[in-house]
Amino acid sequence: MLTFGLVSVPVALYTATQSHDVHFHQLQRGTSDRVRNKRVNERTGKEVDYADIVKGYEVTEGEYVIVEPDELEQISPGRSRTIDIAGFVDLADVDPIFFDRTYYLGPRGKEYQKVYALLVEALEHAGKAGLAMFAMRGKEYLTAVRSEGGLLELHTMHFADEVRNPHSEVGDLPEKVKLSPQEVKTAEQLIGMLAIEWKPDEWHDTYEEQVKKLVQDKLAGREIAVSTGPAPEATNVIDLMDALRRSLETARRKGGPAEEPKKTRADQTPAARASRSPKPTGGKKTTAAKAGPAAKTTKRVSATGKQQLSQLTKAELYKRAADLDIPHRSAMTRDELQQALEHAGRPRRKAS
Repeated sequence: MLTFGLVSVPVALYTATQSHDVHFHQLQRGTSDRVRNKRVNERTGKEVDYADIVKGYEVTEGEYVIVEPDELEQISPGRSRTIDIAGFVDLADVDPIFFDRTYYLGPRGKEYQKVYALLVEALEHAGKAGLAMFAMRGKEYLTAVRSEGGLLELHTMHFADEVRNPHSEVGDLPEKVKLSPQEVKTAEQLIGMLAIEWKPDEWHDTYEEQVKKLVQDKLAGREIAVSTGPAPEATNVIDLMDALRRSLETARRKGGPAEEPKKTRADQTPAARASRSPKPTGGKKTTAAKAGPAAKTTKRVSATGKQQLSQLTKAELYKRAADLDIPHRSAMTRDELQQALEHAGRPRRKAS
Protein backbone atom coordinates (compact mmCIF):
# COMPACT_ATOMS: atom_id res chain seq x y z
CA MET A 1 0.00 0.00 0.00
CA LEU A 2 1.38 3.40 -1.03
CA THR A 3 0.16 6.23 1.20
CA PHE A 4 0.70 9.98 1.32
CA GLY A 5 -1.41 12.02 3.70
CA LEU A 6 -4.89 10.51 3.74
CA VAL A 7 -4.57 9.15 0.19
CA SER A 8 -3.78 5.45 -0.25
CA VAL A 9 -3.40 3.23 -3.31
CA PRO A 10 -2.62 -0.53 -3.34
CA VAL A 11 0.49 -1.15 -5.46
CA ALA A 12 2.62 -4.08 -6.62
CA LEU A 13 6.43 -4.02 -6.82
CA TYR A 14 8.21 -5.15 -10.01
CA THR A 15 11.94 -5.49 -10.71
CA ALA A 16 12.93 -2.88 -13.30
CA THR A 17 16.36 -4.16 -14.41
CA GLN A 18 18.04 -7.47 -15.16
CA SER A 19 21.64 -8.58 -15.50
CA HIS A 20 22.98 -10.20 -18.68
CA ASP A 21 26.26 -11.33 -17.14
CA VAL A 22 27.74 -14.48 -18.66
CA HIS A 23 28.07 -17.20 -16.02
CA PHE A 24 30.62 -20.03 -16.02
CA HIS A 25 30.92 -23.27 -14.07
CA GLN A 26 34.24 -24.23 -12.50
CA LEU A 27 35.77 -27.44 -13.93
CA GLN A 28 38.93 -29.38 -13.21
CA ARG A 29 41.39 -28.75 -16.03
CA GLY A 30 41.46 -31.60 -18.55
CA THR A 31 38.09 -32.97 -17.47
CA SER A 32 34.39 -32.04 -17.52
CA ASP A 33 34.15 -32.55 -13.75
CA ARG A 34 32.45 -29.75 -11.82
CA VAL A 35 34.31 -28.23 -8.88
CA ARG A 36 32.12 -27.64 -5.83
CA ASN A 37 32.63 -25.40 -2.82
CA LYS A 38 32.26 -27.01 0.59
CA ARG A 39 31.98 -25.54 4.07
CA VAL A 40 35.09 -26.78 5.83
CA ASN A 41 36.34 -26.26 9.38
CA GLU A 42 39.44 -24.10 9.03
CA ARG A 43 41.27 -25.89 11.86
CA THR A 44 40.32 -29.55 11.31
CA GLY A 45 39.74 -29.52 7.55
CA LYS A 46 36.49 -31.47 8.02
CA GLU A 47 33.23 -30.55 6.28
CA VAL A 48 30.62 -28.86 8.50
CA ASP A 49 26.86 -29.41 8.20
CA TYR A 50 24.82 -26.29 7.46
CA ALA A 51 22.76 -26.83 10.65
CA ASP A 52 25.95 -26.56 12.73
CA ILE A 53 26.94 -23.16 11.34
CA VAL A 54 26.30 -19.99 13.35
CA LYS A 55 27.29 -16.38 12.77
CA GLY A 56 30.11 -14.75 14.71
CA TYR A 57 30.89 -11.04 15.09
CA GLU A 58 34.64 -10.56 15.62
CA VAL A 59 35.39 -8.15 18.48
CA THR A 60 39.13 -8.83 18.72
CA GLU A 61 41.37 -11.18 16.76
CA GLY A 62 40.12 -14.73 17.36
CA GLU A 63 37.34 -13.62 19.77
CA TYR A 64 33.73 -13.63 18.56
CA VAL A 65 30.24 -12.85 19.80
CA ILE A 66 28.03 -15.75 18.62
CA VAL A 67 24.65 -14.84 17.12
CA GLU A 68 22.07 -17.56 16.44
CA PRO A 69 19.89 -17.43 13.26
CA ASP A 70 16.65 -17.20 15.30
CA GLU A 71 18.05 -14.22 17.23
CA LEU A 72 18.58 -12.34 13.96
CA GLU A 73 15.12 -13.40 12.80
CA GLN A 74 13.55 -11.80 15.87
CA ILE A 75 15.00 -8.34 15.14
CA SER A 76 14.65 -8.56 11.35
CA PRO A 77 12.32 -5.82 10.01
CA GLY A 78 10.47 -8.37 7.86
CA ARG A 79 8.65 -7.11 4.79
CA SER A 80 6.81 -3.80 4.75
CA ARG A 81 3.21 -3.86 3.65
CA THR A 82 3.00 -0.07 3.46
CA ILE A 83 5.13 2.51 1.69
CA ASP A 84 4.31 5.52 3.85
CA ILE A 85 5.70 8.65 2.21
CA ALA A 86 7.11 10.90 4.93
CA GLY A 87 7.70 13.93 2.68
CA PHE A 88 8.55 15.16 -0.80
CA VAL A 89 11.88 16.55 -2.02
CA ASP A 90 12.99 18.23 -5.25
CA LEU A 91 14.56 15.64 -7.54
CA ALA A 92 17.21 18.17 -8.54
CA ASP A 93 18.41 18.24 -4.92
CA VAL A 94 19.12 14.49 -4.79
CA ASP A 95 22.63 13.54 -5.92
CA PRO A 96 22.42 10.47 -8.26
CA ILE A 97 25.09 8.77 -6.12
CA PHE A 98 22.39 8.04 -3.54
CA PHE A 99 20.28 5.95 -5.93
CA ASP A 100 20.82 2.18 -5.92
CA ARG A 101 18.25 -0.19 -7.51
CA THR A 102 15.03 0.64 -9.37
CA TYR A 103 11.61 -1.01 -9.15
CA TYR A 104 8.34 -0.30 -10.94
CA LEU A 105 5.22 0.38 -8.90
CA GLY A 106 1.92 -0.58 -10.53
CA PRO A 107 -1.68 -0.28 -9.30
CA ARG A 108 -3.03 -3.50 -7.80
CA GLY A 109 -6.33 -3.53 -9.66
CA LYS A 110 -8.15 -1.39 -12.24
CA GLU A 111 -10.31 0.25 -9.58
CA TYR A 112 -7.21 2.03 -8.24
CA GLN A 113 -6.00 3.44 -11.57
CA LYS A 114 -7.45 6.93 -10.98
CA VAL A 115 -5.69 7.43 -7.63
CA TYR A 116 -2.50 6.00 -9.15
CA ALA A 117 -2.73 8.31 -12.17
CA LEU A 118 -3.30 11.29 -9.86
CA LEU A 119 -0.04 10.63 -8.00
CA VAL A 120 1.85 10.06 -11.28
CA GLU A 121 0.60 13.36 -12.71
CA ALA A 122 1.13 15.37 -9.52
CA LEU A 123 4.70 14.15 -8.97
CA GLU A 124 5.62 14.80 -12.62
CA HIS A 125 4.31 18.37 -12.54
CA ALA A 126 5.92 19.10 -9.17
CA GLY A 127 9.28 17.57 -10.11
CA LYS A 128 9.48 15.95 -6.71
CA ALA A 129 10.05 12.50 -5.21
CA GLY A 130 8.43 11.01 -2.13
CA LEU A 131 10.77 9.63 0.56
CA ALA A 132 9.80 6.57 2.60
CA MET A 133 11.39 3.82 4.68
CA PHE A 134 10.68 0.37 3.28
CA ALA A 135 11.69 -3.12 4.44
CA MET A 136 12.19 -6.20 2.27
CA ARG A 137 14.37 -9.33 2.37
CA GLY A 138 15.28 -8.69 6.01
CA LYS A 139 16.71 -5.23 5.41
CA GLU A 140 15.41 -1.70 5.79
CA TYR A 141 15.82 0.74 2.90
CA LEU A 142 15.47 4.44 2.33
CA THR A 143 13.42 4.76 -0.87
CA ALA A 144 12.36 7.49 -3.27
CA VAL A 145 9.12 7.29 -5.26
CA ARG A 146 9.08 9.35 -8.44
CA SER A 147 7.06 9.71 -11.64
CA GLU A 148 8.72 8.66 -14.90
CA GLY A 149 7.18 7.83 -18.28
CA GLY A 150 3.60 7.64 -17.04
CA LEU A 151 4.25 5.31 -14.09
CA LEU A 152 5.72 5.33 -10.61
CA GLU A 153 9.26 4.16 -9.90
CA LEU A 154 10.67 3.22 -6.51
CA HIS A 155 14.41 3.67 -6.05
CA THR A 156 16.24 2.11 -3.12
CA MET A 157 18.83 4.57 -1.85
CA HIS A 158 22.08 4.62 0.07
CA PHE A 159 22.09 6.20 3.50
CA ALA A 160 24.34 9.22 3.94
CA ASP A 161 26.92 7.28 5.99
CA GLU A 162 27.23 4.71 3.17
CA VAL A 163 28.48 7.33 0.68
CA ARG A 164 32.22 7.78 0.90
CA ASN A 165 33.82 11.21 1.12
CA PRO A 166 35.55 11.78 -2.25
CA HIS A 167 38.19 14.03 -0.70
CA SER A 168 39.37 11.20 1.56
CA GLU A 169 39.07 8.50 -1.12
CA VAL A 170 40.42 10.23 -4.25
CA GLY A 171 43.99 11.45 -4.28
CA ASP A 172 45.39 14.43 -6.21
CA LEU A 173 42.08 16.28 -6.45
CA PRO A 174 42.72 19.87 -7.62
CA GLU A 175 42.29 22.44 -4.89
CA LYS A 176 42.09 25.61 -6.96
CA VAL A 177 43.47 25.62 -10.49
CA LYS A 178 43.88 28.82 -12.48
CA LEU A 179 42.31 28.41 -15.93
CA SER A 180 42.37 31.00 -18.67
CA PRO A 181 39.03 32.11 -20.20
CA GLN A 182 40.29 30.83 -23.57
CA GLU A 183 40.89 27.34 -22.19
CA VAL A 184 37.41 27.20 -20.66
CA LYS A 185 35.77 28.58 -23.83
CA THR A 186 37.60 26.08 -26.07
CA ALA A 187 36.69 23.17 -23.80
CA GLU A 188 33.04 24.27 -23.83
CA GLN A 189 33.12 24.48 -27.64
CA LEU A 190 34.53 20.95 -27.80
CA ILE A 191 31.80 19.67 -25.49
CA GLY A 192 29.20 21.40 -27.68
CA MET A 193 30.66 19.86 -30.85
CA LEU A 194 30.55 16.37 -29.29
CA ALA A 195 27.04 16.75 -27.82
CA ILE A 196 24.73 13.85 -28.72
CA GLU A 197 21.24 12.72 -27.82
CA TRP A 198 20.84 10.09 -25.11
CA LYS A 199 19.84 6.92 -26.98
CA PRO A 200 20.35 3.96 -24.62
CA ASP A 201 19.77 1.39 -27.39
CA GLU A 202 23.01 2.51 -29.07
CA TRP A 203 25.14 1.39 -26.10
CA HIS A 204 26.05 -2.25 -25.61
CA ASP A 205 27.99 -4.39 -23.17
CA THR A 206 30.80 -5.20 -25.60
CA TYR A 207 32.57 -7.44 -23.07
CA GLU A 208 29.51 -9.68 -22.82
CA GLU A 209 29.35 -9.84 -26.64
CA GLN A 210 33.06 -10.69 -26.84
CA VAL A 211 32.70 -13.47 -24.25
CA LYS A 212 29.79 -15.02 -26.15
CA LYS A 213 31.70 -14.74 -29.45
CA LEU A 214 34.75 -16.34 -27.78
CA VAL A 215 32.60 -19.31 -26.76
CA GLN A 216 31.09 -19.63 -30.26
CA ASP A 217 34.52 -19.35 -31.91
CA LYS A 218 35.96 -22.05 -29.66
CA LEU A 219 32.97 -24.30 -30.42
CA ALA A 220 33.57 -23.78 -34.15
CA GLY A 221 37.33 -24.31 -33.80
CA ARG A 222 38.14 -20.83 -35.12
CA GLU A 223 41.31 -18.96 -34.23
CA ILE A 224 40.89 -16.50 -31.38
CA ALA A 225 42.00 -12.93 -32.24
CA VAL A 226 42.32 -10.32 -29.51
CA SER A 227 41.84 -6.68 -30.46
CA THR A 228 44.09 -4.30 -28.58
CA GLY A 229 44.74 -0.66 -29.29
CA PRO A 230 47.27 1.83 -27.96
CA ALA A 231 46.35 3.33 -24.60
CA PRO A 232 45.65 7.09 -24.74
CA GLU A 233 48.40 9.22 -23.26
CA ALA A 234 47.65 11.73 -20.51
CA THR A 235 47.41 15.34 -21.67
CA ASN A 236 50.34 17.43 -20.51
CA VAL A 237 49.41 20.71 -18.85
CA ILE A 238 51.71 22.60 -21.23
CA ASP A 239 50.02 21.07 -24.28
CA LEU A 240 46.46 21.51 -22.95
CA MET A 241 45.42 24.32 -25.33
CA ASP A 242 47.00 22.55 -28.31
CA ALA A 243 45.15 19.32 -27.44
CA LEU A 244 41.87 21.23 -27.09
CA ARG A 245 42.34 22.99 -30.44
CA ARG A 246 43.23 19.77 -32.25
CA SER A 247 40.26 17.98 -30.67
CA LEU A 248 37.99 20.82 -31.76
CA GLU A 249 39.33 20.68 -35.33
CA THR A 250 38.84 16.91 -35.44
CA ALA A 251 35.27 17.26 -34.21
CA ARG A 252 34.58 19.94 -36.82
CA ARG A 253 36.01 17.79 -39.63
CA LYS A 254 33.80 14.89 -38.58
CA GLY A 255 30.67 16.93 -38.05
CA GLY A 256 31.06 19.64 -40.68
CA PRO A 257 31.91 23.34 -40.26
CA ALA A 258 30.30 25.14 -37.39
CA GLU A 259 30.20 28.92 -37.51
CA GLU A 260 28.30 29.26 -34.25
CA PRO A 261 29.95 27.37 -31.34
CA LYS A 262 26.70 27.21 -29.40
CA LYS A 263 24.26 24.98 -31.25
CA THR A 264 20.93 23.60 -30.22
CA ARG A 265 20.98 20.02 -29.02
CA ALA A 266 19.13 18.85 -32.13
CA ASP A 267 21.75 20.45 -34.39
CA GLN A 268 24.52 18.49 -32.70
CA THR A 269 23.05 15.01 -33.13
CA PRO A 270 24.73 12.49 -35.46
CA ALA A 271 21.59 12.46 -37.63
CA ALA A 272 21.68 16.25 -38.05
CA ARG A 273 25.37 16.24 -38.96
CA ALA A 274 24.87 13.32 -41.34
CA SER A 275 22.10 15.19 -43.20
CA ARG A 276 24.62 17.74 -44.42
CA SER A 277 26.73 17.30 -47.53
CA PRO A 278 28.93 14.17 -47.72
CA LYS A 279 32.45 14.32 -46.35
CA PRO A 280 35.20 15.34 -48.76
CA THR A 281 37.17 12.44 -50.22
CA GLY A 282 40.55 14.11 -49.85
CA GLY A 283 40.82 15.18 -53.50
CA LYS A 284 40.23 11.69 -54.90
CA LYS A 285 37.54 11.58 -57.58
CA THR A 286 35.20 8.63 -57.37
CA THR A 287 33.16 9.04 -60.55
CA ALA A 288 33.36 6.11 -62.96
CA ALA A 289 33.74 8.44 -65.97
CA LYS A 290 37.16 9.63 -64.76
CA ALA A 291 38.46 6.24 -63.64
CA GLY A 292 40.49 4.03 -65.97
CA PRO A 293 40.08 0.25 -66.31
CA ALA A 294 42.72 -0.51 -63.68
CA ALA A 295 41.12 1.92 -61.23
CA LYS A 296 37.81 0.05 -61.31
CA THR A 297 39.23 -2.81 -59.28
CA THR A 298 40.17 -0.53 -56.36
CA LYS A 299 37.30 1.94 -56.59
CA ARG A 300 35.64 2.79 -53.29
CA VAL A 301 31.95 2.38 -52.64
CA SER A 302 29.81 5.00 -54.33
CA ALA A 303 29.20 8.41 -52.79
CA THR A 304 25.55 7.40 -52.36
CA GLY A 305 26.62 4.34 -50.35
CA LYS A 306 28.90 6.49 -48.20
CA GLN A 307 26.14 8.96 -47.55
CA GLN A 308 23.79 6.14 -46.56
CA LEU A 309 26.37 4.84 -44.08
CA SER A 310 26.98 8.32 -42.71
CA GLN A 311 23.30 8.61 -41.85
CA LEU A 312 23.29 5.45 -39.73
CA THR A 313 23.71 5.44 -35.97
CA LYS A 314 26.58 3.61 -34.29
CA ALA A 315 24.22 0.80 -33.27
CA GLU A 316 23.03 0.36 -36.86
CA LEU A 317 26.62 0.37 -38.16
CA TYR A 318 27.59 -2.17 -35.50
CA LYS A 319 24.74 -4.48 -36.54
CA ARG A 320 25.92 -4.37 -40.18
CA ALA A 321 29.49 -5.02 -39.07
CA ALA A 322 28.29 -8.03 -37.05
CA ASP A 323 26.38 -9.35 -40.07
CA LEU A 324 29.59 -9.12 -42.13
CA ASP A 325 31.64 -10.62 -39.24
CA ILE A 326 34.08 -7.68 -39.34
CA PRO A 327 36.83 -8.41 -36.78
CA HIS A 328 37.54 -6.11 -33.79
CA ARG A 329 34.23 -4.27 -34.34
CA SER A 330 33.45 -4.09 -30.62
CA ALA A 331 36.50 -1.88 -30.03
CA MET A 332 35.74 0.50 -32.92
CA THR A 333 34.37 4.02 -32.78
CA ARG A 334 31.44 5.02 -34.98
CA ASP A 335 33.74 6.45 -37.68
CA GLU A 336 35.95 3.35 -37.60
CA LEU A 337 32.86 1.16 -38.06
CA GLN A 338 31.84 3.23 -41.10
CA GLN A 339 35.34 2.98 -42.60
CA ALA A 340 35.40 -0.78 -42.03
CA LEU A 341 32.02 -1.17 -43.75
CA GLU A 342 33.18 0.98 -46.67
CA HIS A 343 36.32 -1.16 -46.96
CA ALA A 344 34.24 -4.35 -46.83
CA GLY A 345 32.15 -2.99 -49.71
CA ARG A 346 35.12 -2.55 -52.05
CA PRO A 347 35.40 -5.10 -54.88
CA ARG A 348 38.33 -7.48 -54.39
CA ARG A 349 41.09 -7.56 -56.99
CA LYS A 350 41.01 -10.75 -58.98
CA ALA A 351 44.15 -12.89 -58.98
CA SER A 352 45.98 -12.79 -62.31
